[in-house]
Amino acid sequence: MLTKVYGSAVFGVEATTITVEVNVDKGIGYHLVGLPDNAIKESNYRIAAALQNNSYKIPGKKLILNMSPADMRKEGSAYDLTLAMGILVATEQINERNPLDQYIIMGELSLDGSLQPIRGALPIAINAKNEGYKGFILPKQNAKEAAIVEGLEVFGVENIKEVIDFFNEDASLQQTTIDIKAEFYEHLENPEFDFADVKGQESIKRCMEIAAAGGHNIILIGPPGSGKTMLAKRLPSILPPLNLNEALETTKIHSVAGRTMEKGGVMTSRPFRSPHHTISDVALVGGGQYPQPGEISLAHNGVLFLDELPEFKRSVLEVMRQPLEDRDVTISRARFTVTYPASFMLVASMNPSPGGYFNDPDAPVSSSPAEMQRYLSKISGPLLDRIDIHIEVTPVPFDKLSEDRRGESSIVIRERVTKARELQTKRFTEYDKIHYNAQMGVKQIRKYCKLDEASLQLLKTAMERLNLSARAYDRILKVARTIADLEASEEITGTHISEAIQYRSLDRDGWLG
Repeated sequence: MLTKVYGSAVFGVEATTITVEVNVDKGIGYHLVGLPDNAIKESNYRIAAALQNNSYKIPGKKLILNMSPADMRKEGSAYDLTLAMGILVATEQINERNPLDQYIIMGELSLDGSLQPIRGALPIAINAKNEGYKGFILPKQNAKEAAIVEGLEVFGVENIKEVIDFFNEDASLQQTTIDIKAEFYEHLENPEFDFADVKGQESIKRCMEIAAAGGHNIILIGPPGSGKTMLAKRLPSILPPLNLNEALETTKIHSVAGRTMEKGGVMTSRPFRSPHHTISDVALVGGGQYPQPGEISLAHNGVLFLDELPEFKRSVLEVMRQPLEDRDVTISRARFTVTYPASFMLVASMNPSPGGYFNDPDAPVSSSPAEMQRYLSKISGPLLDRIDIHIEVTPVPFDKLSEDRRGESSIVIRERVTKARELQTKRFTEYDKIHYNAQMGVKQIRKYCKLDEASLQLLKTAMERLNLSARAYDRILKVARTIADLEASEEITGTHISEAIQYRSLDRDGWLG
């Protein structure tokens, strides 16, 4: 008897339906074909034990199991339940009253028949709905995540016995349903980290507001204890809330990486990723033998914070150059290519010298300008050019630290940021991949960042004195456009240009003092 059961494979952030064909023939043997990896090849031991412990068995016949398309590499243990159900139907241990061809079935089996969670439940559910399947049977831990997709029946199960009873019509399965909009808006709560907790640093808060309003990359330079990390952690709290499409896109990436199992459902807050400086280039941008999303993709629609930037390996930093420009990353292998989205805000921090302090005779560890410059040279010019805002962070004086007055809250700042973003969204309506100022290309900069004669002369003088690159010129115009948007100004004035020029600290001669 020949039976077909359907599972799914995830490549990048998209899913592809896999057909598992099970044929029973005369003889003895278990033959699994279709480019399975070792985890799938070992599945027969898990399946045999799970069936035996639930009063079923793999019969002593010749079983040929083909995973189609046969030229596509399959990986992971999530096909255990798919293969097991195919074997049971093909050997007539299940009466096929409920057609299996209407369901996607996925799950990893334990030896007692219980199911372990899988990765990529959300993209699998989206693909199942698009291809017209009636339902999706999967481990209960992933059910809430898959139920985000409307128009697909999602059944979360804890044991293979529940699935067998369902297809034998001996018992029904409880469908998992969630109100996606209610679930999403219910969890849009007040931020954990608030700018009201930051004492002083008003100029830096202003920079962070501009960066958030325009989606600009920013680097903070200052001595230890000046508040760089504290400020960076609070940046997501002033970013506009995720809209539903962004939330689903972000959830899909985290689902593929297996990071949504604990809480389930849709992600409601912007991701904040802070990898350690010992990270490898593959872990940062993604890849591996079986490619997985890296930190830059997990930070999609959120913030990637690189603390102590010069301590990262140069090769790690250089691989970020292309994703910072294109806002996606392509992983190429001999047999396939996958692309992960990587539209994130880069926030970097660094000390100005190995000792950590400016050229200050009163500092605990003082460094000469030459040492400081040598330390800064660890970061390449092309990478710095891709960072729109460079700002110095100075230590907070005691009188500011001892103040009882709280600063402006993140909620108030976020309102201004959101209004500026709304202006940008309206401005870029005709462009599919441009939503805020930092994403503007040369064509949009020339169209929306026109300067009057006085502003143009001011920028020309700054370019000549600071010896800025063409990319830095574009960065200044983008930041000036954002400053104008925060003031709801249609025109970019000399004041906006002047402020934007100030945020290129690392381009200024003598900034070290």
